[in-house]
Amino acid sequence: MNRITRLPSLADSAFWRYFNFIALYFAEGLPMGILFIGIPAWMAMNNKTVAEIGGFDVACALPWTFKFFVAPLMDRYTFLPMGRKRPWVIITQVGLFLSLVIMSFVKDPLHHVQMLMSGGFLVSIFGAAQDAATDGLAVDTIPSEEQARANAFMNGARMIGSSFALTLGTWLLTNYNFQISTMSIAFMVGLVILVPVLIREQKTERLLPWTTGHSSKSNEDIQINSWLAMVKSLYMAFRLKNSFLLALLLFTSQGAYNYFEKLLPIFAVKVSGWTNVYYSQVFSVADLTGGIVGMLLGGFLIEKFGKKRMIYSYFFFILTETLVLTLSNNYWTKVPFVYGFIVIYRWVNAFAKIGVFAIAMQCCSKKVSASQFTFYMTIGALGSMVGAALIVPIKQNFSWQIAFILFAVLMATSAFILKFLNIEKLENQISEIADKEIKLAKIVITEDD
Repeated sequence: MNRITRLPSLADSAFWRYFNFIALYFAEGLPMGILFIGIPAWMAMNNKTVAEIGGFDVACALPWTFKFFVAPLMDRYTFLPMGRKRPWVIITQVGLFLSLVIMSFVKDPLHHVQMLMSGGFLVSIFGAAQDAATDGLAVDTIPSEEQARANAFMNGARMIGSSFALTLGTWLLTNYNFQISTMSIAFMVGLVILVPVLIREQKTERLLPWTTGHSSKSNEDIQINSWLAMVKSLYMAFRLKNSFLLALLLFTSQGAYNYFEKLLPIFAVKVSGWTNVYYSQVFSVADLTGGIVGMLLGGFLIEKFGKKRMIYSYFFFILTETLVLTLSNNYWTKVPFVYGFIVIYRWVNAFAKIGVFAIAMQCCSKKVSASQFTFYMTIGALGSMVGAALIVPIKQNFSWQIAFILFAVLMATSAFILKFLNIEKLENQISEIADKEIKLAKIVITEDD
């Protein structure tokens, strides 16, 4: 028992909180790098049709739109003696590992694309569930004064994991085979299982279901044990004006990013003359360096100068950079110019996402942490889908300059929405609602006794 209680817990140490979420988000990024960039590029190299590549992309993306249906289950049902979200993190991390192992056994995937799609769909189910569980755990355990820095570490770790898996996985795909490539990613994901197994939320909790320990009073107070109470908590949170503005900010900003990031590879191949493989390499370098810079500076800058001020700066920089690209068509075929643009854009994009996600985390109620944060992320994902859908009509009817200007307009719209968002007011309103619900629950329990 003494040895177990000496193990770290999230409640007692900022270092272990940062370590825990860096590891979990790194693991989350690993399958994303190979599924969303590495395998599609490999399929393109092997002359698979656009329909086959697009079908694989859809199969991998679809489970991420279902997160909002999974998150309420995580808020409603848990095993409190092991923590509110930690049991779910362990289950989904194990599922992510096993799904990658299963996918690795797809025989000759280039000639069995339907099986490859099924494998990608299965991995993404557990990837999306792991993301929802980890996000809920972050909202529950990270104090507000650490959230900006934690989001920098988390987003940076995911970008590093994605770029690392893209580089390693693509090399193994090219020089060995699909099974070795996918198994190597599975092995790294499997190692991370040890992190949530050994690091508890509270020191008094059980390490594993069969060990000794008990649930914490703080978790018992905020745990919701009825669907009606959960729906009421979510309704109270999302009926607020600033909650709507925050959701709208996520919708427009994530839509703008995905529109532009789906446009960039088409531009790089058709206008700049790059190959898909070269673009993947550049994107990997941009994400790896952007993740590292984001981890080192992203949270620090937000803590020092404030969330809104820094996000305004990032939005303005991206808008200005885009206008420079629009007006510099003579340099569109120059590799250093386009290379530099992509790298710098991904750096600033990483910083901007850190800030917006930190706001979303700060304004979530711990009672429905997974559901509320996932709802914000789902709105962002919906915006991403709309942004991607804009590409076809825009490119069929307008020039590249107009396509880039639309991105600049979307970024300006996001900045305009941010202007009216009152973060402190929303955070106070969410805290007041949660406090009232906890007091009411205590009164009901006392009356029942």
